[in-house]
Amino acid sequence: MINFNVPPFTGKEFEYMRQAVENEKICGDGPFTKKCSEWIEAQTGTVKCLLTTSCTHATELAALLADIKPGDEVIMPSYTFVSTANAFVLRGATPVFVDIRPDTMNMDEKLVEDAITERTRAIAPVHYAGVGCEMDTIMDIAKRHHLMVIEDAAQGIMASYKGKPLGTFGEFGCFSFHETKNFSMGEGGALLIRDEADILRAEIFREKGTDRSQYFRGQVDKYRWQDFGSSYLPSDMNAAYLYAQLELAEEITKARMDRWEEYREMLSPLAEAGRIELPYIPEECTHNAHMFYIKTKDMEERSRLIAFLKEKEILSVFHYVPLHSAPAGQKYGRFHGEDRYTTKESERILRLPMFYKLTADQVAYIADQVKAFYA
Repeated sequence: MINFNVPPFTGKEFEYMRQAVENEKICGDGPFTKKCSEWIEAQTGTVKCLLTTSCTHATELAALLADIKPGDEVIMPSYTFVSTANAFVLRGATPVFVDIRPDTMNMDEKLVEDAITERTRAIAPVHYAGVGCEMDTIMDIAKRHHLMVIEDAAQGIMASYKGKPLGTFGEFGCFSFHETKNFSMGEGGALLIRDEADILRAEIFREKGTDRSQYFRGQVDKYRWQDFGSSYLPSDMNAAYLYAQLELAEEITKARMDRWEEYREMLSPLAEAGRIELPYIPEECTHNAHMFYIKTKDMEERSRLIAFLKEKEILSVFHYVPLHSAPAGQKYGRFHGEDRYTTKESERILRLPMFYKLTADQVAYIADQVKAFYA
């Protein structure tokens, strides 16, 4: 059976976890947490990176730092994971969903400005499949309307827009290191902070509302409860697991890119014949091969293809159910404008297996079976 996902593993993870135990510092913000944060800061150029227990928690931290309040509105795509909306709903805000572009599956930047009201506080673009949103337009809108930008870059590490890493455009960016992502710590994430003025508050929120981080740096003689907060720190053992992969980030990314290009080359004849659609990468975007998907004619054809591939021992999956069509989406959010593409495209997309140790032979077999289905 070719699984849809196999969590990345380099071979050094257990050794680094053993070192974390021997350091006698397995709680948050230990040596490996510091190594991971410094690596991300160097790779992205962000002012500060704080590892978190998940991308969900990173987004919740961003919502706290953005001072999102009840009655506020945050513009985002409906085609995203629930965490994008939950972070703001927990603060009492309303997610305002706008339609997506059918080419990249990202939020349609041309629809954002019309969705702005006097209650709009922030824009939350989601970089689907590690392909950047049209950030020049989004940042221009945010600047003119005095809005914050919080990037959901859960799938976006090692990807960029016009040479600038995803997650570093807005006030805050959020990465995921879930087991399905390019680099993994099982469950985990990171908050990227653009402005130095936000670092201290972020540390306090992340450390249960205390100035414990300052205490460990010797900046205060005791740590005290300074504000509300929660515990968003991952174990240093999780960070040790992640660091083994960050050390080989280029190798892992190249392996994924190689498989992605093989998929595209082998399935291009089907696309040229009009049987399927392949991912579109805008010229200004450098992606990270987070996923390879195809688009079928409709949901019925997709269901048949998933069942066919399963018979051939290949696990493929569809992706998000649009949030505005879900019970909680109808309760907490609203869709602005017309749903021309969000539902329609979500019902066509099918994700093929993509992971670090996927082999060229496996990709060839998968592509052959997709061709067999359409033959």
